[in-house]
Amino acid sequence: MTFEPVLVIGGTGKTGSRVVRQLTERGVPVRAASRSAEHRFDWLDESTWGPALDGVRGVYVVQLDGARRTGAFVEAAARAGVERLVLLSARGVDTPGYYGSATETSEDFLAGEAAVQGGGPDWTVLRPGWFAQNFSEGFFNDGVLSGELRLPAGDGAASWIDVEDIAAVAVAALTEEGHAGRTYELSGPAPVPLSEVLDLIRGATGRTVRYTPLTADEFVAELVEQGVPKPDAEMWAAAMHPIAQGYERKVSDGVREALGREPRDFAAYVADAAAAGAWRA
Repeated sequence: MTFEPVLVIGGTGKTGSRVVRQLTERGVPVRAASRSAEHRFDWLDESTWGPALDGVRGVYVVQLDGARRTGAFVEAAARAGVERLVLLSARGVDTPGYYGSATETSEDFLAGEAAVQGGGPDWTVLRPGWFAQNFSEGFFNDGVLSGELRLPAGDGAASWIDVEDIAAVAVAALTEEGHAGRTYELSGPAPVPLSEVLDLIRGATGRTVRYTPLTADEFVAELVEQGVPKPDAEMWAAAMHPIAQGYERKVSDGVREALGREPRDFAAYVADAAAAGAWRA
């Protein structure tokens, strides 16, 4: 049974845009929502929730960082007749110390998980590790383009998850049976150190990039000097703590469990991103 039409919150983001595309490719009616989209949705403006939810049966939920609004939204979704929720969470949020001494991120994600799990509609939780696409679309891209990644990430090995796989699991959970009440931990098929990541990018593009490991304090100080607010800089440092500690090396089975296939490997992501023009000067 397909839970359609589907509302995709954050429909222009890394995961949301791909969920929208993959649902559309399946012929599923999609309502892509964001603060600036045709279907307006603002986590901080509840007057936008009702119109976005009107007539919707399934919702892909990307929470707002630092604002625990998911519980109120789930209540609104249940009142609107939504039957299925798929929540984007994060790997390690239920492991004490996964993000070092910073606990806010884990607490926020866990609060969101609790909200969907107790809210009434069927639910599925996705817990991905670090996105491969951060190198081409996200936080690491500027460093790749400048020729140097300066990060507090130790040897930098992680089982980077291709966001296309995250979207594929979300789409399966929104359009198929058998995923309700499941929490899927998602990763790529093998850990890849930053040195190998940069070698693969160089092989695909000819672009040479070096990795310079920093301490967390050095990293925060550099970001603050660049104009990043200190709380945001500290949040990024905490997010990289599990890479530095080796926690993100772990290979998780969620893609295989949800889709019956292996996750895409990092080399395939690099080849596709390079072919699409990523890292082009």
